[in-house]
Amino acid sequence: MLLLCHSPSQCNPHWLSQIQKKKRERESSTIHSSSLGKPTPVQFKSNSKHQPSSSQTNFFCNSCLQMPCMHTCLKVKIETLPLLFRRLQTMKLISRSLLVIGFKLVYFFTFSISLTSSLNSDGISLLALKAAITTDPKHVLSTWKESDSTPCRWAGITCDQTHQNVASISLSNKGLTGYIPSELGALSSLSSITLSFNNFSKIIPLHLFNATSLSSIDLSHNNLSGPLPHQIISLKNLTHLDLSSNQLNGSLPEALSSLTKLSGTLNFSCNRFSGEIPASFGRFPVILSLDLRENNLTGKIPQVGSLLNQGPTAFSGNPSLCGFPLEIPCSTQPEAAENPRILPNPEKPSLLSDGVVAKGKTKSGSMVIPLISGVSVVIGVVFVSMWVLRKRLNLAEGKTGGEKFEKEKEMERDIGFAGGSEEGRKGKFVELDEGLGLELEDLLRASAYVVGKSRSGIVYKVVGGGSGGRRAGVGGSTVVAVRRLSDGDGILKFKEFEAEMEAIGRVQHPNIVRLRAYYYASDEKLLVSDFICNGSLHNALHGGPANLLPPLSWAARLRIAQGAARGLMYIHECSPRKYVHGNIKSSKVLLDEDLQPYLSGFGLTRLLSGTTKSLNAASRRQSSSQITVSPTSSAPSSVMYTAPEARVLGSKFTQKCDVYSFGILLLEILTGQLPHGGLDDDDKGLESNVRKVFREERPLSEIIDPALLHEVHAKKQVLAAFHIALNCTELDPELRPRMRMVSDSLDRIKLS
Repeated sequence: MLLLCHSPSQCNPHWLSQIQKKKRERESSTIHSSSLGKPTPVQFKSNSKHQPSSSQTNFFCNSCLQMPCMHTCLKVKIETLPLLFRRLQTMKLISRSLLVIGFKLVYFFTFSISLTSSLNSDGISLLALKAAITTDPKHVLSTWKESDSTPCRWAGITCDQTHQNVASISLSNKGLTGYIPSELGALSSLSSITLSFNNFSKIIPLHLFNATSLSSIDLSHNNLSGPLPHQIISLKNLTHLDLSSNQLNGSLPEALSSLTKLSGTLNFSCNRFSGEIPASFGRFPVILSLDLRENNLTGKIPQVGSLLNQGPTAFSGNPSLCGFPLEIPCSTQPEAAENPRILPNPEKPSLLSDGVVAKGKTKSGSMVIPLISGVSVVIGVVFVSMWVLRKRLNLAEGKTGGEKFEKEKEMERDIGFAGGSEEGRKGKFVELDEGLGLELEDLLRASAYVVGKSRSGIVYKVVGGGSGGRRAGVGGSTVVAVRRLSDGDGILKFKEFEAEMEAIGRVQHPNIVRLRAYYYASDEKLLVSDFICNGSLHNALHGGPANLLPPLSWAARLRIAQGAARGLMYIHECSPRKYVHGNIKSSKVLLDEDLQPYLSGFGLTRLLSGTTKSLNAASRRQSSSQITVSPTSSAPSSVMYTAPEARVLGSKFTQKCDVYSFGILLLEILTGQLPHGGLDDDDKGLESNVRKVFREERPLSEIIDPALLHEVHAKKQVLAAFHIALNCTELDPELRPRMRMVSDSLDRIKLS
């Protein structure tokens, strides 16, 4: 920009003095011409005297260092104006560019700051779920805000502490309506999702199973539809799957059996699944809780693997399903195949009144063979009657424990607790523990799973409603064990059975499984007791399909032996009747979650004894310390638990026989070997082989369980336990100690 001097102070002082001198000369010239009367104009000639030289011009121009002040300077500077304007435009463009760059830098830094405070990827995936929900009556999702940096403080969301990734979604029973979005499959750390008891609809998205860390899925009690996606087999860590009470259809995925960790729950009940049950489902572990009720499944239940251990409630409500453990046989007759619901029940012809069965059969016969003679009818009736009688006599053999509580339902409905003339025909449910919280109706409606079979009958794990307490399971449900007794030769009458149950119920000890209730009818007898969750000592020592325990340490084995000894001692001494257990073995010692032992099966030997029926109540009370031995299973292990003097048919089983059995059990705990096994294959059993090692003074490492060899510090304790076991297994009953002495000796072994 070109400016003049605004004040003389801005110009050179020497230059100002020259200007003032010229001004005085002009004024003096004007005055002189006026005095002559002829005005003479003042003219500046072009000479060096009146016009500054170029050097002076340069001097004058250069003398104003800050800004030019005279026309000579202006002349010089005006010539440079185009250049100045070009520079000015350039500077304007530069300033404008700098302004744009400045705005961009401000935007960049502002955007970067906003990115650092925005929601992470897991939160964005959860916002997709929020967007998919149309109804949220409880305003649960009001805390789900996109302004948060992470969703870890949102309602129903749990994150892992290390990386702040979403680990669990729990929105059960919130009244939510909507659908499940595929974006949930992007939650790489998600291990559990629970959306039960809501109103989610549409299909289960395929991409949900991209979250391969999932171990628990509960989508039950919604309105989901469509088939179960095959991609579910990618969830290799899945242990719990509950899709019950939806509208799912299609067939059951056969590849589900490839999920080897699926050992908690597999619940497909109350859906619309169709087709046959895959035989591969038999590969699931026995401890898996399988529920396929109320579907449209068809065909025969595969008789393989763990499917044989399921109770009938796992398959009920499928009209076209047949085979064990249901009461519906897979008949090859066309009539039965066409209508599987209408099947004759020859075991209970009296449950149908007014002669419906006989009338129906006669009518059908008259239609098919109208010319049948009266003699043929009589013969046919006699034949059918004999067949029915035979079926009733072979009830225990025909069912093998497969039919569970459906029979009790019919019995309760048709016979009733108040009907009939004989007390045994009425059916009676007696609760010995007032805190049980279960009625017979609860047992009939409960889910049941087979957990064991023996000569005495089948044992079910029954999960039902109730008050819970010590027997509380998941969700406050009551878990009990129900033993369905086999019909042996020596089954007691009602009064005798009731007396035995009352006596067993009074035997209460921390190391004895407690009898809680019983049910008696002429053709059905049930014993209800506590359910002990960790299986038997037999499985813990020798392995089994349901065993999840690591090898037992010496400390655990000693505690188990001490607890079992206390329980057996209490049985022997709790009553003047001098009770006998009669069936001590490792499968009768149950373990809880803390590996505390519980003796089970007390009293069963007396109930099923072969000569019990011939004994009257008085003689039983007089000889309560003894049990008459009847033919038992031919399994070698069962024989080896029995004392030598009790292996003779008709001999009496005494408390000293229990002591011998406990000695064999203690040897099994110490060696990890079955009673019929040993070092030498001489068929003399474990006890004989252990005595041989001690007699020949061979190393203890030859007979001790290899799992205990590293516990060198316990050598003296193990040796003391061996001596106690050998004392218990003396051939002469009189040389065997009493159980009190055995228990005290074990208690004196202290863990170092």
